[in-house]
Amino acid sequence: MVGYSAMREVGLWVQTNSEAEVFIKYWDRNNPKSKYSTDKVKTLKQHGYTAKLIADNLEPGKIYNYEVYINNKKVQIDYELKFQTQKLWQWREDPPEFSFITGSCFYINEEKYDRPGRAYGSDYQIVKSIYNSKPDFMIWLGDNYYLREADWDSWSGILHRITHTRSLPELQPLLGSVHHFAIWDDHDFGPNNSDRGFWNKEKTLEAFKLFWVNPSFGVNGNSGITNYFQWADVDFFLMDNRYFRAPNDLVDENKPYLGDEQINWLIDNLVTSRAPFKFVAVGNQVINPVQGRGIENYEMYKKEKERLLALIEKNKIEGVIFLSGDRHHSEISKLERENSYPLYDITSSSLTAGVSPGKDEKNPYRISPSIDQHNFTKITISGPRKNRSLECNFYDVSGNLIYSFKLNENDLKYNSAEK
Repeated sequence: MVGYSAMREVGLWVQTNSEAEVFIKYWDRNNPKSKYSTDKVKTLKQHGYTAKLIADNLEPGKIYNYEVYINNKKVQIDYELKFQTQKLWQWREDPPEFSFITGSCFYINEEKYDRPGRAYGSDYQIVKSIYNSKPDFMIWLGDNYYLREADWDSWSGILHRITHTRSLPELQPLLGSVHHFAIWDDHDFGPNNSDRGFWNKEKTLEAFKLFWVNPSFGVNGNSGITNYFQWADVDFFLMDNRYFRAPNDLVDENKPYLGDEQINWLIDNLVTSRAPFKFVAVGNQVINPVQGRGIENYEMYKKEKERLLALIEKNKIEGVIFLSGDRHHSEISKLERENSYPLYDITSSSLTAGVSPGKDEKNPYRISPSIDQHNFTKITISGPRKNRSLECNFYDVSGNLIYSFKLNENDLKYNSAEK
C-alpha cells in the first residue's frame, strides 16, 4: 500500500504471511535505469507481519514505479505499482489540479464470524471503479474494517480482522498505486458506538498505526489518530471522534466529542491556514441535527458542536468543509449562517456495508438527494490560485455518476457572504 506523499519522501506499507525481510526498489518512471532501495525491515508476528518502508531518495513532482522484495526475492505482481511526490509549485506557478476519493463503511464478509442471515457486505467491484477513476489519493472516513464480536477482545482477533479485509483481491491495485490516508469510526475502534471507555482501545490504536501510513498519529503528545496533511494548496485535518469521546448516553451537557485538546489544535491550525479549502474529516456528521435511534452525530454533543462552530465564526476562518461517513447513505448538508459563508458537510457512505436509506430522514440542511446505495465520492480541485474550484461527484458501484456539486473558493469567504 502507498501512504502519505511529501515532496522528498513517500511512506509505503507491506504485509507478509509470515516473518520475513522486506524492502522496496523504486525508480523515476522517466529514468528506469537508476533504481533506489528502501531500508530492509523484518516483519514480525506480533506486528501482524506488517512493515512500513520509507522511499526517501525522491524529487518533487515525479511519478515513481516500484517493486516489492520478500527475503530478497521479487514479488510477481500483475498490476502497476506506483507512487508520486508532491509538486514544488509555490512561488513558481499556480497550484496543480488534483483529485481524491473519500468514502466509509467497508465491510468484507467472513461467514463464520458474521451474524447469521443475509450477508452484510456486497458490491466489492466498487473498489475497481474507484481505481479506474484515477484519483491521486483516498481518504478513508472510518469503519474501514468491521471488528466483530470475535475480534475486538483480543490482539489476535484485531489483527485477523484487519488482515482479512486488507487482503480482498479487488482492493490490491488500488492499494498499490493510490496514496491512502485514514481516520477511524466505531467499528475500527471497537464495538458499535464505542467511546473513550472501551477497555481495549490501546490495542485497536496500535493496530491502526500498524496498518495505515498517515504522516503522524495524535497531536501535542496525546494518543489517538488525529493528524494533518497538505496536498497542493489544500489542507486536510483528520480528526479522532472516538478516543476522547464521552458515551453518547452520558448525562452531561458539556461532555466531550473531540475534546478540548483536539479543538484547540484544530482552531490554531485553521487560523494559520491559507488554504482555499480546509477539509475537516470527522467520523460522524457535523451539520445534520436529526436525532433518533441508530443515529450518531455531533448534535449529541451540542455544546461542543456549538463551541467549534462559534470559534470558526469568531476567528473568521474561511474555506472550511466537513467530510463525514458512518450513515450508510450519502448526502450534502449546508448550514446557512448570518453574515457568514455557509458550512458544508459532505457525507460519503457506504462503500460495501449494508445501506441504511436516508431519504425519509428529515435533515433540514440536506441540499442533495439522499444517495441510498453503495457509492463513493470523488472531489477534484482545479483552477488558478485565488480562484480554485471544487467539484464533488458521487458515483455508484459501476462508476456511473449519481450526483454532482460544485463550489468556488470565493463562495466560502466572509466578504462573499456580506455582499
